[in-house]
Amino acid sequence: MTIENVLLVSAILFAIGAYGVFSRRSLIVVIMSLELMFNAVVIAAVGFSRFTPAAALLSSDPLTAEAIRSALTGHVFAIFVIAVAAGGAALAFALVFAMYRARESVEITDASEMKN
Repeated sequence: MTIENVLLVSAILFAIGAYGVFSRRSLIVVIMSLELMFNAVVIAAVGFSRFTPAAALLSSDPLTAEAIRSALTGHVFAIFVIAVAAGGAALAFALVFAMYRARESVEITDASEMKN
């Protein structure tokens, strides 16, 4: 497995998510496509963290806590993105449920009519 393979998988997932965001009218599908795009970014971040070692790891010094911490920056970023995405998805689905109760529809075109 090389970084090119990881980035290819990430790019394919991101493209599928972007297609879902731009081509669908259902808010639920759009939210799921956004989550797919977030996961593609997470895969790319972990891939970069895995395949491009930190400068501290390339030196001849023994591994220190600082070297290990700098080598895991992509993983920490991934955990942060997953946590924020989960909170955003929960909020978005709460808004979808509220919209469904008001309009009995989850279409994006119906959301623009709720301005008044």
